[in-house]
Amino acid sequence: MQSKNQQAVMTSTPSCRSIFLSRDFVPQSKRIQAFEIHRATHFGMCFGVRDALALAEKSSQEGDVTILGELVHNEVVRKRLRKAGAAEGDLFGEKAETREVLVTAHGASDFQKERWAQKGHLVTDATCPLVKKAHTALATLVAEGCFPVVIGKAGHVEVRGLTGDFPKAEVVLSEDDIKALPPQRLFGVVSQTTQPSARVHELVELIRRHHPTSEVRFRDTVCQPTKNRQRALHDLARQVDLVIVVGGSNSNNSRQLAETARKLGCRAHRIATAADIDPRWLEDAGKVGVTAGTSTLGTCVDQVIARLETLGGKVAE
Repeated sequence: MQSKNQQAVMTSTPSCRSIFLSRDFVPQSKRIQAFEIHRATHFGMCFGVRDALALAEKSSQEGDVTILGELVHNEVVRKRLRKAGAAEGDLFGEKAETREVLVTAHGASDFQKERWAQKGHLVTDATCPLVKKAHTALATLVAEGCFPVVIGKAGHVEVRGLTGDFPKAEVVLSEDDIKALPPQRLFGVVSQTTQPSARVHELVELIRRHHPTSEVRFRDTVCQPTKNRQRALHDLARQVDLVIVVGGSNSNNSRQLAETARKLGCRAHRIATAADIDPRWLEDAGKVGVTAGTSTLGTCVDQVIARLETLGGKVAE
C-alpha cells in the first residue's frame, strides 16, 4: 500500500500529455477566435515561372536533363522536378551528367549559355521573357555608350545573369552603393525584375542626386507580375491584421512581399508550406491576409487556406 507522501508525489508528477504539447496547442486564455481569410487580388505563380516549369517537366519526360541551378526558388517545385527525374546542376560549374542542360527562369548571360554549348551540351532556355527583356534593355544601354548599373541583390542568379556579359557593371541596392559608383558621363540603369518598384525609383533618383553631372538613362525592368503583386499587397495590408506570404525561403520576391507588409504596419510571416503556420500568430487576428510569391504553386496556397480554415478561419466573400 502506498503512503500518503508517495501518493502526493505521484499526483504532482506531470503526465506525458502535459509535457509534450502539439504545435496547435493554445492556452485556454488565448484561444483563437474566428477570423476572416482574405486573399490578395494578385498572387502566386507568374506565367514566366509556369512556362519554365512546363518546359522542364517536358524535357525530363522526353529524356535526361540537368537544370542549371534552381528552376525557381521554391523547394516544393524542386522536389516535384526531382520526382519527375530532372537532375540539378550548377550554371557556373564545369560539367553536367546529361547532354541536355536547362537554363532556369532567372536567366543566364550569353557567355554562360555559349560556354555550355561549346562543351557539347544541348542548351534549353527556360528564361522568363520578362527577364530576357531586362537583358535586352541593359545591352541596348551599353550599346548607347552607358556605364551599366543593375539595381538588385548582388549574387542573386538573375543579377549575375544580367551582369555576366558586362564585367564592369555595378550592382547597387543602397545609398552607400550609389555613393561608391565611379564617376561616369552616362549611367544606364536597369533593375532585377522582382525588386520593389517604389524602391527602384527611389534609388534611380539617388543616383541622379549623388551624380549630378552625369546623365542617367533608366529602363524600368521590374516585371508586371511583381508590380501587380506589390500593389495587391498594399491593398491587402490595409484590410487585415496579419499577412501570410507563401513562398520559398530563398525567394527574393516572397521575402520582399513580407518586408513590404511589415513596412506598411502589418504583422507578416513568410512560410514555405501550410505546415509552417504557427497557430499563435492567429491570436487577436480578426482578419488574415494571404499572398504568395511568383514561384509559388497554386496548390501550396490552397493548402495554406485549408489549414487556416481548420484553425477557425473563414474565407471572406
